[in-house]
Amino acid sequence: MHIMKTTLKMSFLITALLGVAIRADQQQAPAGQQPNRPAQSYPVPASSDDAGFEPIFDGKTLKGWEGDPKYWRVEQGCLVGEVTPETLLKQNSFIIWRGGVTRDFELKVEYRVSAQGNSGINYRSVELPGQPWVMKGYQADIEGQDRWTGQVYEERGRTFMALRGQVTHATEGGKREIIATLGEAKELQAWVKKEDWNQYHLIVRGNVLLHILNGHIMSLVIDDDAKERRFDGLLGVQVHVGPPMKIEYRNFRLKKL
Repeated sequence: MHIMKTTLKMSFLITALLGVAIRADQQQAPAGQQPNRPAQSYPVPASSDDAGFEPIFDGKTLKGWEGDPKYWRVEQGCLVGEVTPETLLKQNSFIIWRGGVTRDFELKVEYRVSAQGNSGINYRSVELPGQPWVMKGYQADIEGQDRWTGQVYEERGRTFMALRGQVTHATEGGKREIIATLGEAKELQAWVKKEDWNQYHLIVRGNVLLHILNGHIMSLVIDDDAKERRFDGLLGVQVHVGPPMKIEYRNFRLKKL
């Protein structure tokens, strides 16, 4: 009987030790990998999922938008701004989204601009008192030539915040310094489709302003100018002084962060 008890105890002990050994073996890191570290993984291309984005233009009416009807209309599902030889502007004119304000957000929108056109998407902006349809604030620039598209501009403010291909740091006194590059401006311009549809993707969070066009980062600003920067404001799009022009927008989608 004593021998049987001893044998059973040894069996239980061996089983317990084997269990510990098996668990330890299962937890042992693969060759070349440090123990207790997760397996390495890599970024993957983003899906086309637009979760969290909400349309802010219905493609049929100007509901939720206010601008000068001389320049703005809806046509074939697009928000259209047009300046003709008979309606040349003396100052830039905006149509303003009245559905809320932009704070931390992402915006996706498609645009097509004429060869001589000049426009822009203003965000975190304000209206100027006594001047109908005039805005001041950050702008994602658009034009039909090869100069300004993709840059961060500040309408009626500090002007050029970051040209295409630049990462800049804005500091007190209106100073903007280039701290890194995203590529040559001409090379980035090659991704812009002339007189065809392009997609802007703006990511604005805190004091960081990121402009992406057709999947390529065009400009980035870190705004530490406490006196001049804004963290909220209106959204609007522009027709510009100059020659006759046409700008079309479609598929406005906004995501609040």
